[in-house]
Amino acid sequence: MSAALLIQGLKKTYANQLEALKGIDLRIEQGDFFALLGSNGAGKTTVIGIIFGLLNKTSGNIEVLGFNQNSHANQVKKLIGLMPQEFNFNPFEFIEEILINQAGYYGIIKSKAKIQAELLLKEVGLWDKRFNMAKSLSGGMKRRLMLARALIHQPKILILDEPTAGVDVEIRRSMWRFLSKLNDQGMTIILTTHYLEEAESLCRNIAILNEGEIIKQTSMKALLSQVDQQVLILESSTKLPRTIVTDNFKCERLDDYSLQVTLGSDVNITNVLQNLSIQGINVDYVRSTQNRLEALFLCLTNKEE
Repeated sequence: MSAALLIQGLKKTYANQLEALKGIDLRIEQGDFFALLGSNGAGKTTVIGIIFGLLNKTSGNIEVLGFNQNSHANQVKKLIGLMPQEFNFNPFEFIEEILINQAGYYGIIKSKAKIQAELLLKEVGLWDKRFNMAKSLSGGMKRRLMLARALIHQPKILILDEPTAGVDVEIRRSMWRFLSKLNDQGMTIILTTHYLEEAESLCRNIAILNEGEIIKQTSMKALLSQVDQQVLILESSTKLPRTIVTDNFKCERLDDYSLQVTLGSDVNITNVLQNLSIQGINVDYVRSTQNRLEALFLCLTNKEE
């Protein structure tokens, strides 16, 4: 089986001689949920731009589901859905029309595009806004519109560049659920994010990019196993029960509305939230002085204070 994405020796040098990418090798398997992390300026957006054909590479080879980008550029674009970081739709266009017009770029006839647009807008909670202009949407709604637009042509691979930047916790979690559902259905998803808890909760494999080079590529489980434990504060808007049952993590009740949990290297925050939810405890906010992935990220990129 061909890899979803295979990158070999990818280099990018700009006209001002800035060497943005210094020979990247990356392999992402079909059906993976993959995190591509790095600080600002590390080269993440450059990699995404080259994969999607928005930027020209200096050298290297890219294959998408076995199709070489050089010889099958149009086929490669049809296989990928891209949700960029910046809003780039016409703010004076109606929401439904944005999706239908996007589908037209991929040769999808209008009748089929309308059906797909309805399905996606209902999925992301924007169907009742379909006749509104995009400029009327809140920031979170615009993010969901961007996601629907990236999916309108039913791509095999979805690339997300900071998909939940600036949205509230509730919308972020609803997007997480939708993305997990897409991945469960077989879609390969590549995620860049500054919310490291997002990468930890969603992704199975990870690559860390630093100054144009990949300095680590491994499974999320293997990477997190390098940290002994992390301490999180969980806050709820409803009063907590006096007794809380835990199995594989330590839990201390700080007051009526907050808990302190200590997680070992083999425990994911998602498992903790599921455990508490079963007991009727809905966590509204999670905070940490430094989560496990953040600690490793800072160590690997030599950005610790």
